[in-house]
Amino acid sequence: MRKPCIGAMAALLLAAGTAAHAVEANQPARNPFLAAEKYAITHFDPSQSDAFPYAVKPGFFNVDIRNAPRVVNGPVNIMTLASTSPNFMWGVSSEGVTYIDVSNGGFREVARAAAPGNKIVPAALHEKVLGERITSIKQAEDAVFKTYGLDWTRVVNGIYSVVDNDNHVYYNGQDGRISMFGLVDEKNPAAGIKVMKTVDMKPIVGKAHLIGTGITYDGKFVVASNVSISVFDRSLEGQPQTIRFAPGEIVSNSFAIDEKGGIYIASNRVMHKVVWTGAKLSEAEADGAWKAEYEHGVQPPAVKFGDGTGSTPTLMGFGDDEDKLVVITDGANRMHLVAFWRDQIPTGWTQIPGTKSPRIAGQIGITAGLRHPPKFVQSEQSVVVNGYGAFVVNNVAEKGHPDKLVDVLSLGPVNKPASGAERLEWDPKKHAWRSVWTRNDIVSISMVPSTSSASNMVFVNGYYPKSGWEVTGLDWNTGKTVHRVSFGKSNLGNGAYAIIQYMSNGDLLFNSIGGPTRIALKHAAAK
Repeated sequence: MRKPCIGAMAALLLAAGTAAHAVEANQPARNPFLAAEKYAITHFDPSQSDAFPYAVKPGFFNVDIRNAPRVVNGPVNIMTLASTSPNFMWGVSSEGVTYIDVSNGGFREVARAAAPGNKIVPAALHEKVLGERITSIKQAEDAVFKTYGLDWTRVVNGIYSVVDNDNHVYYNGQDGRISMFGLVDEKNPAAGIKVMKTVDMKPIVGKAHLIGTGITYDGKFVVASNVSISVFDRSLEGQPQTIRFAPGEIVSNSFAIDEKGGIYIASNRVMHKVVWTGAKLSEAEADGAWKAEYEHGVQPPAVKFGDGTGSTPTLMGFGDDEDKLVVITDGANRMHLVAFWRDQIPTGWTQIPGTKSPRIAGQIGITAGLRHPPKFVQSEQSVVVNGYGAFVVNNVAEKGHPDKLVDVLSLGPVNKPASGAERLEWDPKKHAWRSVWTRNDIVSISMVPSTSSASNMVFVNGYYPKSGWEVTGLDWNTGKTVHRVSFGKSNLGNGAYAIIQYMSNGDLLFNSIGGPTRIALKHAAAK
């Protein structure tokens, strides 16, 4: 038996130590009104960390995704959400919801329901559009406009959903309606899914799109539109309390919630903390609310919505951590990673030169390793956070299509995608960011990255001309590629605005443009 060299042993010990540190990092408090601690809400938990606690096997794998068990749906399958039972999950797509049996390593649709105003698209039609290889812009346009008869507004259907501890799914529709789904019979899921309640928000939000949902730590339902945020009783009965943002402010992402009622939401100009006091929704400083400007740029040509942040705000720092922050990437054409003080600004703090607000705790320019950066170094994805570590991607290409569905179908196979990723760390002693590593060759098309805190890996979904679509796993500490699931050039390898998930047993749960798919890596062919 060959003995490992001292350097290798040291590296293994270092990796083990950092992995243990990552697992021990303070985590957001569990919200008892969510169906589960993780995966009950888009971005995994109330802090919107994109971090999951399950171990993932290192190695390189070739997978024929067409042969993996899949629930055909789409064209956007944002994520597969936890239910109140470990044996089932809710599949949430731009079409509606499905209930999926995931017990014993399986993946089988049990029931399905379209969102009000939508129709169930026949599986054969999905396969005709989404199962083929995209080779031209016209092909992508025909798929979206002619075969589906859709436009980009369908992208926002259900894109930020949540499941409560009564196993009800709250789903936002592009038509201004919030729907609450539940099972007809909890003891017999095959009996079907029903719409328990639907509320028309148009009298409150007008023509704005509904884009974010969540649940407070005292069990209230929260919904955001492009121009407002509202708090309901979770039954959706009665009138909500609503705060409308200033004219010209547009919200394009969801929000984070802390255990004290703080709700963190960013418009294209201003980072807001509004507070649910238990009795009212408040913008008052006396209740702990605040607002802070940040930098913005111009509308990029691809992937990203709007000229402000592309991030859902993410909380950083919990428990006895010294600094409590909320982080985003800003809207500058070449973005910064920005941290805001979440609670009171420290006594004696002075505004950092070049920043827009004294509430900004730290701001650092993102290079993503690009030696000759293009006009845009920007992200449509939220910041991945574990402990005081953060990970961001550059995914705004130099050329795109005005329709976002056509855009994400053609980026990679037809239009050249952006590249670049960067891992950063917050230093609570210096109150400052530092860059840990960059990878200028990593491609992340439009899928939300995620991280395994147990395995110290961070994952992206990209397309490469020679090999096609893949999920790439990078070592959190070094940036080295340590995991790869290669799908080839099948369009089913495109995650289209969804999020990357892994199951508790290490299986990849890939939210493909053609529907959520379970891939047992222990049975996959290693390269």
